Amino acid sequence: MDQPTRVSFWIVAAALAVVGWLHLGTPLLVALFSLFVLDRLRPLRSRWLAVAAFLLLLVAASYVIGHFVAQAVVALPAVAAKAIPSIIDYAEILGFELPFTDWASLKEVTLDAAREQATYLAGFATVATRELVFVLVGIAVAVGLYLNPTLDIDRDVHPLRNNFYSHACEAVTERFRRFYESFRAVMGAQILISAINTVLTSIFVFAVGLPNAAVVIGVTFLCGLVPVVGNLVSNTVITAIAFTVSPRMALLALVFLVVIHKLEYFLNGKIIGDRIRNPVWLTLLALLLGEKLMGIPGMILAPVVLHYVRAEGLRVPVERDDRRVAATPVEVVLAAPGTAGSEPPPLSRVAG
Repeated sequence: MDQPTRVSFWIVAAALAVVGWLHLGTPLLVALFSLFVLDRLRPLRSRWLAVAAFLLLLVAASYVIGHFVAQAVVALPAVAAKAIPSIIDYAEILGFELPFTDWASLKEVTLDAAREQATYLAGFATVATRELVFVLVGIAVAVGLYLNPTLDIDRDVHPLRNNFYSHACEAVTERFRRFYESFRAVMGAQILISAINTVLTSIFVFAVGLPNAAVVIGVTFLCGLVPVVGNLVSNTVITAIAFTVSPRMALLALVFLVVIHKLEYFLNGKIIGDRIRNPVWLTLLALLLGEKLMGIPGMILAPVVLHYVRAEGLRVPVERDDRRVAATPVEVVLAAPGTAGSEPPPLSRVAG
C-alpha cells in the first residue's frame, strides 16, 4: 500500500470521527440519500435534467411528508387517548399492572422519562432550524458531487503531474466512492424490505378496515428504514391503533405482524444477509453506538459503516508467511537455525 492510500484511509477515518463528534449524521445521511436518488435518474439525457427531476421529486416528497406529519400529529394523540382504556382493561384481565392509568398519566410517565432533555425540548425551534439547514447543506453537497465529483480540479495544469496531492485526492475519492457503494448496497436492501413490508401492511389495513390508514402506512415505511428498532416502533403504533377498534383486532394485528416478521427474517437473509454479512451482535452494538453519537441518523448509518469497513478490509492485501504460521511444532524445531544439513534431533528431544 503506497503512502497516498494510507493517508486516504486516515482522512476517511477522521471524517467519520468528526461526523460522530459534531453530530453531523443528518447532512451526511441526506447527502447519501440524495446521491442515491440522483443515481437512479442517471438514464436521463443530461446531469442537469436529472438534477431538475430530483428537485421536483424533492418538492413532491416534502409535500407528502408534511401532509403525513400533519395527520400524525392529530391522529396519534387521539389514538392514544382512545386505546389506553382498552389496553388497561385488557391488562387487568391478564393480571398485568401498567405504569399508567390514562392518557394524562401516560404523558406524565413520558415527561418523567424525558425530563433530563428539557433543555433540548425548550430549544426545539433552534434544533429544527439547524436540522433544516443541515438538510439543505446535504442536498447541495449531493448535487455538487453529482455534477462534478472531481476533487483535484486543476490536475492538468500542475507543474508536476506525479505529485502527492493528486494521488492522495484520487485515493480519497476512491475511499468515499466505496463508502457510497456500501450505503447503496445496505440502504437499497433496507428500502426494498421496507417497501415490501409496507405493501403487505397496507393490504392488511384495508382488508380489516383499520382506522388512520395513512398514518399506519407512513409510519410503517419510514420506521422500516431504521434497522431493528424501527419495526418495534411501527408495531407499537399499529397495535395501539388496532386497540381503538377492539382487543380482538389488536390480537389479530399482532399475529399478522409476527407473520410479517417471520417473512422479514427470510428477506433479510436473502436481500441483506448476502450484502452485509456481519454478525447480528456486531450490528446491534453498532446501532447502539450510532444512536448514542447521532441519534436516528446514526442508527441508519451504523450498518453502512460496518459494511464499508468490511469491504475495505477485504481489499487490503496482507503479506504473511502462511507456510510458517501453519507449521507444526515438529516442523518448527526441524527448521530452526543451525539444523539445516545436519542430522535431525532425536524424537525424545523434539517431544521435550
